[in-house]
Amino acid sequence: MRFILSIPLIAVVMVIYAAFAMDTTFSSGSAFMDAMLPSETELFLTFGDIFVMLGLVALFFVRLPVAAPLWLLAFAVLSCWILGVLGLVAGLWSEKFDQLAAFQNFLIMPLTMLSGVFYSIHSLPPFWQQVSHFNPVFYMIDGFRYGFFGVSDAAPQQSLLVVSVCFAALTALTLALLKRGYKLRA
Repeated sequence: MRFILSIPLIAVVMVIYAAFAMDTTFSSGSAFMDAMLPSETELFLTFGDIFVMLGLVALFFVRLPVAAPLWLLAFAVLSCWILGVLGLVAGLWSEKFDQLAAFQNFLIMPLTMLSGVFYSIHSLPPFWQQVSHFNPVFYMIDGFRYGFFGVSDAAPQQSLLVVSVCFAALTALTLALLKRGYKLRA
């Protein structure tokens, strides 16, 4: 399903490329929003599919706790935006699909696996606990954990601040790349 939903992102990048190549008046902010809207659509479609599947099957057998639904929604939206912006940066940077896969395999996956998805960082030695606090994906995962279970390794306000700052920094970087026409103009 993710592959099907990523097709509009490819189409958007192609439209942005065509607009820059024709040197039309196409602002970087407009290009950014055109690329970010599919990631928002993916968020709502994916969450909708997940909740329908959970409602039809899993909720008959287990209880799905949602301790803080507003925190959960905030982290879902911000995490989706961050991953959407990273996808746009990866699309601008890569020249071939292999480079796009390398971005996923060597940046996104390690950050995800080292963020405490499958464990609490309290099970790590003190040095690696400190290293984990430099991983922005840790704060995204920890925010989701707080939203579902009401338990987190970091304060949810701190996690929200880190995720928001990360989104703002990535947005500024992406807008600068789009404004400069990085790898978009021939």
